Amino acid sequence: MPALRRPLGLLAIPALALATALPAATAAHADTTSSRTVRPDAAAGGWLARQLVDGDHFESVFNGTAYPDQGLTVDAVLAFAASHSSDEAAAKATAWLAKPEIVSGYLGDGTTEAYAGATAKLLLAAEVRGADPASFGGVDLPARLRSLQTAEGRFSDRSQWGDYSNAFGQSLALIALHRSPGGAPAAAVDFLANSQCADGGYPVSFGQPTCTSDPDATALAAQALAATGRTAKADAGLTWLAAHQNADGGFAAAGATTSNANTTGLATEALLAGGRLGAGLKGWSRLVKFQQGCSADPAVRGAVAYDATGFNAGNGARATAQAVLGLAGAPLATLSAAGARPDAPTLACPTPAAR
Repeated sequence: MPALRRPLGLLAIPALALATALPAATAAHADTTSSRTVRPDAAAGGWLARQLVDGDHFESVFNGTAYPDQGLTVDAVLAFAASHSSDEAAAKATAWLAKPEIVSGYLGDGTTEAYAGATAKLLLAAEVRGADPASFGGVDLPARLRSLQTAEGRFSDRSQWGDYSNAFGQSLALIALHRSPGGAPAAAVDFLANSQCADGGYPVSFGQPTCTSDPDATALAAQALAATGRTAKADAGLTWLAAHQNADGGFAAAGATTSNANTTGLATEALLAGGRLGAGLKGWSRLVKFQQGCSADPAVRGAVAYDATGFNAGNGARATAQAVLGLAGAPLATLSAAGARPDAPTLACPTPAAR
């Protein structure tokens, strides 16, 4: 199903409505003896770990059929590191991601099919986990990614199905290569910096007739440009984000007005990492309000709802994974799994009084 796997496997973003995460009821619990925590990020990470299918990956459903979801599994690995929790689950998920058939299904075969955004995202996960990026599932991820850079500095897909590369992949590529020997190529940094819209934000798609800033793309671009030394460009992006924060502290996806956890998670992470504490803490508070607390069903405590309409098992895993980034406030450029607690903690709630 190569034509289907392209859009399903690239990046987890709020606009990705094609794929729906499997309900928690179908997931195997990764840990049954969890410790308790009051930290929102750790509680969210623990809940996420318990939703992993077979304890090591996520799946998405399309037309009634379940497919392995490498992108969401990578999101979870990053969330576990950011929350310093669920390291055993993260290790299992990383081992699953490193299976050659899983790698090739996500990145392409490297010859006729090679996907820039997916390669950048998997490279970042390998770095965060302390794996060997030059031999991950039999692929030299940094070399593969660098081979996809065009003369103008853009990281582009090589595929019979078209070029789906965009600002998400470009930003992740800069962050991941910045962490690797040789650093991020100057031409690639220039390409992202020069894509900035006149209002200071960044678009999802490059080369459009009208440059339209997108909050998710701007959040990632700000982190990438800050990591690669383009502080003025990054600061302008953060200023744009802060100016587009909703009254409730959250952020809406492009074209929408209602705050959602995915966009709020990415924007809050960027703001906190960039020192914009006022706006960042408002975003953090919105995420905590999205989180399912002690009054919720025990099975969903710690999870983060996509929006204020309440928790939905269909999008809960994806919303929680990206919300954790904002709840933790850890920048992607320095994110590490080192020191993470091994278990998947549960939200600490008062014990009901005996009758």
